[in-house]
This record gives sequence, structure tokens and C-alpha cells, in this order.
Amino acid sequence: MAKPGRSPYPFGGRTLRRKIRHADTLDTKVVGFVGPRRRPRRLALLPAGERRPRLSAPLEAALAARLGVLLADAPAMGEHRTGAGETYTALDTGLVVEVPAGTGRHGTLSV
Repeated sequence: MAKPGRSPYPFGGRTLRRKIRHADTLDTKVVGFVGPRRRPRRLALLPAGERRPRLSAPLEAALAARLGVLLADAPAMGEHRTGAGETYTALDTGLVVEVPAGTGRHGTLSV
């Protein structure tokens, strides 16, 4: 919790406070998708320094629709497999997404 620096701590009262969450994140390249291109169920993500992509956690419908628009015109590069052997449709995109750092212990990343 945080409050403005000059605000007093009123006894029994309330002041303007904000909840601040801190999380380390990393950028990952989107290299493909699972499911229909216009509404992908999951993304194939390639974190920096890794050679094999990992699949994201399942995408929410609204996010899938927004991503589908961004993936619509990307050239397809065939079917590929992740390090865990899961199949995805590879794409040549310049799209980068931010994911929480430290996720993916089991090969899945949160978007």
C-alpha cells in the first residue's frame, strides 16, 4: 500500500492509498499459435535466450480476438513442435508480448 508522501496517518480515518503490485516481467516473441488463427487458444512464445518455444496458458476470449487481428496477415511457416512435443502453427511475426518472469516451470507461460 502507498499513500501520498505528505499525507498524515489519521486516527480512525481514511486517506487516499493505492495498492501497488510489483512483478518482474520479460518480453517474448510470438512465433505461432494453437487453434484458429482469428481466435487462437494459445500462443507459441519464444523467451530470449531459449531455442525452443513454449505454449502460453489458454487465452481468454477477448484477448484471443485482439491477438487474432494482429496474427491475421502474418505469413505461416508450417506446423512445428515445442520442446514438450506440442504442435503449433508457426508464424513470422514481429509481435512481442510481456509475460510474468518465473512462469513456465511446466512449459507454459502466462500472457
